Amino acid sequence: MNDEVLKVAGLKVAFGSFEAVKGLSFDVLERQTLALVGESGSGKSATALSILRLIEREGGCIAGGEIQLAQNGGFLDLAGLPEDRLTGLRGNQVSMVFQEPMTSLNPVLRIGDQVSEVFIRHRAMNRKDALLASAQALEEVRIPDPVRRLGQYPHELSGGLRQRVMIAMALACRPKLLIADEPTTALDVTTQAEILKLIKTLQDEIGMGVLFITHDMGVVAEIADRVVVLKDGEKVEEADVFDLFQRPEAPYSRRLMAATPKLGDGSRTGAAEAQTVLSVEGLSTRFQTKARLFGKRDPGVLAVDNVSLHVRKGETLGLVGESGCGKSTLARSILRLIEPECGRVEIGGEVLTGLPQKALRASRKHAQMVFQDPFASLNPRLPVRDLVTEPARIHGVANAGGLRDFAASLVVRVGLEEDAIDRFPHQFSGGQRQRLCIARALSVSPKLIVADEAVSALDVSIARQITDLMLDLQKREGLSFLFISHDIAVVERVSHRIAVMYKGRVVETGPCEEVLRQPKHAYTRQLLAAVPNPDPARRRLAVPTPEPDKIAV
Repeated sequence: MNDEVLKVAGLKVAFGSFEAVKGLSFDVLERQTLALVGESGSGKSATALSILRLIEREGGCIAGGEIQLAQNGGFLDLAGLPEDRLTGLRGNQVSMVFQEPMTSLNPVLRIGDQVSEVFIRHRAMNRKDALLASAQALEEVRIPDPVRRLGQYPHELSGGLRQRVMIAMALACRPKLLIADEPTTALDVTTQAEILKLIKTLQDEIGMGVLFITHDMGVVAEIADRVVVLKDGEKVEEADVFDLFQRPEAPYSRRLMAATPKLGDGSRTGAAEAQTVLSVEGLSTRFQTKARLFGKRDPGVLAVDNVSLHVRKGETLGLVGESGCGKSTLARSILRLIEPECGRVEIGGEVLTGLPQKALRASRKHAQMVFQDPFASLNPRLPVRDLVTEPARIHGVANAGGLRDFAASLVVRVGLEEDAIDRFPHQFSGGQRQRLCIARALSVSPKLIVADEAVSALDVSIARQITDLMLDLQKREGLSFLFISHDIAVVERVSHRIAVMYKGRVVETGPCEEVLRQPKHAYTRQLLAAVPNPDPARRRLAVPTPEPDKIAV
């Protein structure tokens, strides 16, 4: 029987008068993974931050309970430990990997300086030995050419490589406990599969316990041994992962399972209208770099390479592919938020490429964009009534006297109450803010909405609500969508057709059922093989690592 690494009993976490975690208890065993799941605001991250007492830096406090870490045959209560002793434990016996590595890594320090700091602080190594140990740590997490990476800065690495650097730092001192807070949420499926496999492999080698926090039930099925379900700061259910997925007892757990999209549940049927809303032919976009010596210019990076596609009225085209394949660049190039190098884009019968800026601005009412982060898309200083009607005012499709009533009608169309128009963005949840972004897009009655990772930052139940809203709007108003996502199960649910991008090119396109059941391209097959299956009975303990460089474009 595995020994306990961590015992949490009656944990209470408060932010002022608000109690975020209410008497939570659970254990983490060595060589096992406990998953904390629940919607945004359920207390998952607050629990994780409390274990390392980082919650105090976020304005919160531990209001009660015990956090016992295994130590020398006994247990050490972290809740009352002085800060100087906590510093010796953080990164040494207990480590944490956060969701966004770019905000966790110092952008002005080289990778080698940041990784070697762990060895210098906790292993008292000199700089030379620490750098050698850092190179070995990067090699252990399967980072290619680790010595060269030590001299690079975070912005020079992909999202997957940055997350591997964070894992290397977290595991450098062979901790007893690893806390992983949404470590794969922002990653594409192939990179996510590699990270999950890496954590599992290193867990078996080191023997550590893992506390894994996620809202992705497919990931839970893939990696967890036991699961704790949180709702409003309270534990509503704790069970073995197989029991939870087969026989969830709490109504809230059953709702979470029902909201989880599953690849293979079936794609949308029904033909779209014959009218083409978006037509893209031979579109290419290149990012130029600085001039070389003697005036010679580097050819730059061809981010979008000769892409052609179309979307018909009332149709959703799903665009999938790994991070860096060119999906977002293609979307922005279509709307000329980024200027393409060549090609032709036609929206609603009007050719956008080649239009002067004044004419382009007027034509943009035919196509609107919904971005991944709704909070960054909304001006925090403006009330909702001004935010959702801004495009309509710019394009002159609503008169000033009726803007208030117009704003109210827009928020009602996306499932919010009329009184929402007098509130500000910070007063809404993430899902509600994304509804506001959709309402703003609808204000000019567009023919096409480009949704760029519009639900990837949302938990499963809220994401389900947003995709249901899109489906309903499409049915009622005949909208067309270009739906970009790294979650192929979500894409299957909302799309009529799928286009697969790889290294800037569309390598396969066709009806959802055809592409997902009988993929023709090798990259599509590897992409589908990396999708986590929300069925622990079919979990893959050894995920095949894709080798995209060996795939022909």
